[in-house]
Amino acid sequence: MNHLIILLCMLCSYSLLDDTEQKADPQLLIGSWKIDMSPQDLSDDNFALMRIEQQEGNGFEGIFYREGVQIQNGQINTQLGKLYGALVSEDGTGHYNTAFYYEDGLLHGSTHAIERNFLSVWTAKKIKE
Repeated sequence: MNHLIILLCMLCSYSLLDDTEQKADPQLLIGSWKIDMSPQDLSDDNFALMRIEQQEGNGFEGIFYREGVQIQNGQINTQLGKLYGALVSEDGTGHYNTAFYYEDGLLHGSTHAIERNFLSVWTAKKIKE
């Protein structure tokens, strides 16, 4: 009887891990994302763009903020069963370090501009293309 209980627990654990991995699928990132640069203010129009064009292994490529600003060193981590990402970008005014996670169809992120002395918190919703 004890062996049966252990077997059932192992099967349930495997099933839970499988579901977690599906939720953390890096391919979910591919596409265009409308970034709300000031999610605390529902009355503004302060939006930017992120487009993930390619995702392979733990890396991804595309643009961040606007056309022409290439993602550098895009990295993904799914170790905790959630999809996390980080990237570096540069637009001529400085370097930007960005990190985000995916939850319930949204990206929740922050962008730190060292040379400009600010930290922006943002959310992003995938654009249907």
